[in-house]
Amino acid sequence: MLAVILLIGVATAAVAFSVTQGLAGARAAAASADLAAALRATRAQAIVRGRAQVFDLDTRDNRWRNARGQTVQLPPDMKLSITSAREDAPDDHTGRIRFFPDGSSTGGHIVVQRGQRQWRVDVAWLTGAVVVR
Repeated sequence: MLAVILLIGVATAAVAFSVTQGLAGARAAAASADLAAALRATRAQAIVRGRAQVFDLDTRDNRWRNARGQTVQLPPDMKLSITSAREDAPDDHTGRIRFFPDGSSTGGHIVVQRGQRQWRVDVAWLTGAVVVR
């Protein structure tokens, strides 16, 4: 009887750990989707307004500002990195992707990382298309 209770306890702990890891992975995937949506909204604003719009991402504080001007903060267990045009960056810890009225952009990619898992958001320079990989 004691062995059965011990096995049930071990199985419950394994399931709880698995569910916790799955939820954390889902949060990271959702953060990547939110980031992609914010990039697409910035591109749309450039097209609608007829002037260039910028998307700034702070790699030191792991946050970005969306098209409405709201700051979005990543959970503390996630990290952001960006590869973009260095000449356009306002400082050494802020990356910038600029979208133009014709829909094109300066291009680049952003990586959302949680532990060993990574989600990459690519921005095409020619078309401004945003893709999550």
